Amino acid sequence: MKTLMKTGALLASAVSLAILSGCEGVNARQEESFKGKLSAVSETAVAAKSSTKGVAPLAPLPDSPPIPPDNKQSDAKVELGKLLFFDPRLGGDASISCSSCHDPAQGWAWAEDLSRGYPGTVHWRNSQSIINSGHYPGSFWANSVPSLEAQAPSAAKGGVAGNGENDIMTARLTLIPEYRKRFKEVFGDDYPRIKNAWRAIAAFERTLNQTDTPLDRYLKGDKNALTDEQLRGKALFEGKAGCIQCHNGPLASNMEFYNIGVPPSQRWEEDGLAQITFRFEMYAKGSNEELYRTAKADPGAYFRGKNKWDLGKFRTPSLRYTLYTAPYMHNGAFYTLEEVVDFYDRGGFDEEGRTTGWPKTKSNLIKPLGLTDDEKTDLVAFLEAFSGEEILMDKPVLPEYAPLFTLEELKEAKK
Repeated sequence: MKTLMKTGALLASAVSLAILSGCEGVNARQEESFKGKLSAVSETAVAAKSSTKGVAPLAPLPDSPPIPPDNKQSDAKVELGKLLFFDPRLGGDASISCSSCHDPAQGWAWAEDLSRGYPGTVHWRNSQSIINSGHYPGSFWANSVPSLEAQAPSAAKGGVAGNGENDIMTARLTLIPEYRKRFKEVFGDDYPRIKNAWRAIAAFERTLNQTDTPLDRYLKGDKNALTDEQLRGKALFEGKAGCIQCHNGPLASNMEFYNIGVPPSQRWEEDGLAQITFRFEMYAKGSNEELYRTAKADPGAYFRGKNKWDLGKFRTPSLRYTLYTAPYMHNGAFYTLEEVVDFYDRGGFDEEGRTTGWPKTKSNLIKPLGLTDDEKTDLVAFLEAFSGEEILMDKPVLPEYAPLFTLEELKEAKK
């Protein structure tokens, strides 16, 4: 029986490989990108295609994101999630919290090219803002997890992020009376369960939305919400500059994957620790030996299905709240919106003439735009209209540890 099962498994694998081999050439030619698996929280993230332009038009963002049926919102759950979001005890050495890489004062992100890492490491990608993240169909630059509930543990336990272990984190929560009380109230847990910690954090993150931007007001009918400069920029965005091809719908992102030509991180050439992190992540994601030894650029969405046509592709980022989230791109290659516009105007090359490390998959949508200096100024002005007032928040006072048992109870237990 075992032999038959093994033979069947090998045959299935061989058939799958044959099918994939036959499809790869077709997909490489026909598929500009692939879309991540959509979940219940993606309903407003990807708008219906416009019949006239072939892309979804820009649209106002709904006031609140869809709520998954297995994690309903409540004030008590959101308040618990807020505490846990700022609490570094949900991590390895109790020094890194969610807010360490998603700082309210830094756009709910991290204002360096590569995000900070667990002590003794550095991260390998730029930290994305969590503003409006409840509307996304998945999380991370490659949509590698389907929900905020899955994102939180992936970050808190990631080797170059939180580096936490379930048992240690659970034990810490258990030794905090305030958390025992709150978990009991919200989830009915006699003692805190780590799975419910992630659900509470996700509930808190779904309250971090911005829907009062100048663009939202304009799209809802206030024709004075945009300046003349921004209106000229909007015309460029939807026309000559071609931004609308990917940055469309309510999130100003079609949530699809492209290689737009972003050059490899120069820190990998200068920073030994960053290079070690890069190789560690390659190994952890199952890179083959050849790719591990030779890659000089982030493979991006390749690790979703290990298809060569996805090398160097990343999810189109939302343009919302970008006024506060510099630097930009998956590796923080550009520190200003002006630099970003110049990059696109050059056809996906930086000012030194550098482009993607995966030129075979570079999108044919990326080409020189021929923008004038005035047009670039107008376009940047319009990009700023995707952001409203900065959303700031003070760090809450975190509850303290206390012994789980009194000395008297311990003495009694020894009898």
